Amino acid sequence: MTSVQVELRALVRTIPDFPKPGIQFRDITTLLLDGGGFARTVEALADTVEGPIDLVAAIEARGFAIGGALAVKLGAGLLLIRKDGKLPGATIAEDYALEYGTDRLAMHVDACAPGARVLIVDDLLATGGTALAAARLIKRAGGEIVGARFVIDLPNLGGSKALSEAAIDVASLFAFEGH
Repeated sequence: MTSVQVELRALVRTIPDFPKPGIQFRDITTLLLDGGGFARTVEALADTVEGPIDLVAAIEARGFAIGGALAVKLGAGLLLIRKDGKLPGATIAEDYALEYGTDRLAMHVDACAPGARVLIVDDLLATGGTALAAARLIKRAGGEIVGARFVIDLPNLGGSKALSEAAIDVASLFAFEGH
């Protein structure tokens, strides 16, 4: 790891047994509270992106903070991927499994123009279920997935492998073992 990655990793708080026993919740809110750390996070993520990006697809909720800042840095628009039932107007939705349950994501039907180059962004990559559901939504709208970026990877849960097997370029700034 680079010195910046070590510094950023140290800003992440671990909360044991949340949301259920045995889960080590990696909380980036402590990283976001550090102005310099937040700026270095956005810069480091931007450095992993090649080529033009039309939209950054940010996944609710912590992905909004990272995705919004990254979209500005990349000169791209921001596509909000939300939990189902939170968006007004016509939406499309996808179900997905996560490491401790199931959920459903949605986006506006007109949020992504056909052919748009889209980068998926979230704070943490676990099983990959959320990012894969977001990718399915974007593809249904005709968008082209150019990659997925995360602050944290939990490699033991297989998300990086699942995204790579789906032919999605994936990168994270650093990893934590376990779940």
